[in-house]
Order: sequence, then structure tokens, then C-alpha cells
Amino acid sequence: MTIRTLHDYAQHYRPRMACLKKLEALVVKMQDPKSGVKSQEQKLVITTIPHATTGHDVHAWIVSQLQVSAKEAQAIGTMMVAFGYIYPLQNHRKLHLRVDSSLYRYQTPYFWPVQHWPAEDADYAIYLAKRNIRKKGVLDLHEQENYNRLHKWLNHKWDFIMAQGKEQYRAGKERKKADRVVLDCQERAHWVVHRPPPGTVSAMDYGLDRLVDPNMEEKKNVGYFRRIIIFSSQYLMRPRVKSSVSLSAMVRFSGIYKNHDPFLAPGLPSNPWLTDDITYWEHNLPRVEVPTSMRVERWTFSFMDLLSDPCGRADFRLFLKKEFSGENLAFWEACEDLKWGSAKAMREKAEHIYNTFLAPGAPRWINIDGRTMDVTVRGLLHPHRYVLDAAQTHIFLLMKKDTFGRYMKSPVFKETQKRAFSPEEHKFTKAQLDQNARNRKPGIHPIILHQRAQEEKAKLAASGPVDIKQVMSKLDRRNNLKN
Repeated sequence: MTIRTLHDYAQHYRPRMACLKKLEALVVKMQDPKSGVKSQEQKLVITTIPHATTGHDVHAWIVSQLQVSAKEAQAIGTMMVAFGYIYPLQNHRKLHLRVDSSLYRYQTPYFWPVQHWPAEDADYAIYLAKRNIRKKGVLDLHEQENYNRLHKWLNHKWDFIMAQGKEQYRAGKERKKADRVVLDCQERAHWVVHRPPPGTVSAMDYGLDRLVDPNMEEKKNVGYFRRIIIFSSQYLMRPRVKSSVSLSAMVRFSGIYKNHDPFLAPGLPSNPWLTDDITYWEHNLPRVEVPTSMRVERWTFSFMDLLSDPCGRADFRLFLKKEFSGENLAFWEACEDLKWGSAKAMREKAEHIYNTFLAPGAPRWINIDGRTMDVTVRGLLHPHRYVLDAAQTHIFLLMKKDTFGRYMKSPVFKETQKRAFSPEEHKFTKAQLDQNARNRKPGIHPIILHQRAQEEKAKLAASGPVDIKQVMSKLDRRNNLKN
């Protein structure tokens, strides 16, 4: 494997490197010949692999040495496998520790993450070229896609990459079979960690590099003290609230919303996550003819709760229609559509909103102050998603302070309260709940769905183009046999 030594990009300043150092010390302790995990020669198909151990032995050693539970030990072992300190010899795609007789080996320190080797595209291309030669063109689907992509991306030095791949393949053939299998597993484990298959999460994905040490002591010059003074003055100007006041507000908020959370209170008629009965979801669909009493009660908590519910917004729209002031809600909804709609129709929607609600003599003109109107009109010269935020906030506060209070006292809301119903509680016996749990089917993991989709694509790609003449001849023969 060709790896060039570069500067480490200051990765040792990262908090995660402390975790890697601890894992490194633990792995070194595991390889101690006296107190470490026992390793011996193991049979892999027909090849004898030296210094191999099983997942069960690794798990038992972590439990006994660290005095942790079985789940915690498996999590620590999985972390070692995910970071590449231990690699599997059989199932390379799943980077987790299996507590059974699966075989594992310790990765050579050359490939440890603390070495800061950058996993470059050229090195990955050489590895794929060597693997493509050894497999005679039969690669995994994601490896084939990466191979084709790198061929286009590194076309200017592809001859060098192929030469390196052929040379490493030739040198590998001269080794003993056991050493060749071990080196192949080491390289594959390294690239599975740094170039994981689609649908899996990379443990090495940590974001941008830091180029300075955050713990380094800064020189105390004039600029340093000036920043301290500015920070301290801004800190003193910040408003503060007593912890007792904030905690009482949190308790009051929790008390208000407690009965409306189906995870904290039993939903009526029953909690669908416990009983598998979907009546609760049917009563709380976005659009229903008659809402439940709990749903109507939630509209009274805040104006945002009313607008967030499509059923409540429709009832509020009916009230505004009777008061001949529906343009405010229509403008707010148009701004939401502009904010969350497609970027392609953004300019067209902004012009339509201006001509409908803001232009002089507009058919549904809204009343906003002159300063907000000036900011909005200047922003519409170069429209974007949030160009109408100032006007939308002004209209929202206007409806919240004035219209929302009148709606709560209006005959429209009182009639909705009368029509609202409280569903009767469904009482399930323990035997019925157990039967529902047995009939419950587990969901399919997204990774499995992705793998199935990739397999279907591979089958379609392997089948090649369809010969329409052969298909028609088969159909003709079938018709002749039927006749």
C-alpha cells in the first residue's frame, strides 16, 4: 500500500484523539502475552491464520478487565472494530464485534488512526486496481462504482496507478498464503473504515481540521486585554433570569402539555404505540370533520399551536372570513409557501405576493407600517426565501395580539368546542396486548433496503440489453403451443 507521509493537520488537537489514545492503550494491553487475550492459530476455510482470536474471547476479556456489563463491553469492542484497531477475518462489511466464534486479528500499528495517515483517492485507486486484478474484474457494487469514478477523476495518472497495482499484486503472490490473506484482510479493513460501503456510518468522519491548539496559552498583549474587556462588558449587559423563575416556567409548561403527549399520558381512546390500535391516529388526522376535545383545547395554549394544526387553521380562517379580514392569514400562508417551497418558482411567488398583498391598490392589501414596507420592497428587488420575514412577523404579531383573542371569544370557536367529542377509552386485557405484540412485525432496517436496491441494480446491469427478437420468438412459440 502506497502512503505518503504528510503533516498531521493538527488532528492531535481534537478531543476525539484522547479517545483514540485510550483505545490504543487498551489494545496494547490486550496483546500482552501474559495478561492479554489469548490468540492462536485458527483455521479459515483451508488457510491457517496466525495470532487470531474470537469475538467471544475479546468480549470476555473486556468484561473481566474493565469490570463493565456485557452491553458496555460489546460497545467498547465495536468501537475498536469501527476505528480499525481490530478487524474481522470473515465478515468485513459489518464493523461491529460479534460475541461468538467469529475470528478477529489486531491491526498492525501502521494502520492505526493515531498515525494520521491521510486516506487519499490515489491510494484507494491503487488498492482497487490491485483488487480488480486479483478478482479478475469482479468487485463489489460500491467498489466498482468507486473504481469507475476514480478512473475518470485520476485519468491523468491512471497508468502510474495501474503499474503500482500490478507491482503490489506481483509482490503479494510471492508471499506465503497465510501472510497474503492477513495482508489482504488488513488492507480491506483499513479501507472499510476510511471508505465505508453505502448505508453505513464512518467512524472517521469528524468534520474540518483544526489548525491551532485551543489549549495553547495566548500571548497577553494589548489585543488580548481588549477582547477580554469587550467580552466582559457584553457579558454584564446580558439580561439574567433567576433559576427559580426559569424552573417554575419550565414546570408550568410541562404541566400544560403533559396531558397532550401520548408518551407521557394515555391517549384516548388508546395509545397506538402500546395497543397497536390506530383509532388515535385516525381521530388526529390533519383534516377531520369533527376534532377531539383535547385537540381543540390545545389551540388555546398559543397562537402558534392554532396555526400549526391544519384543522385549527381552517377554523380560524372561517372566523376571519366572517370578519372580512382573511387577507392577513392568506398573506402569512403565502409567506410560508415561499419560505418552504421550491427554489425554481421563488421569484414568481414573490412577485405574486407583492401584487396581491403589498402593491398600491392590491386586491387583498394588508396594513403594515412604512418602515417594514420599505425593507420588504427593497428586498423584493433580489428575492430569496426569507425576503418577507419582516412583513410576515408584523402580520403574525398583529393577529396574535388582536385577532387571536377575539377568535377565542367568538361564536365560531364556541361552536367548535361544542361539536368536539371525547372518545371513550379502549380497555385491552393483558392477553390482548400480548397477542398484539406477537402479531407485530418488525420493520426492515434501511441498510437492508439499500442493499436490496443495490442487488437489484446489479442484477439489471448484469443482465445486459434485452434482445427484442428473442423475446418475440419466445412469445410466438408460446402462442403456437397454446393453439
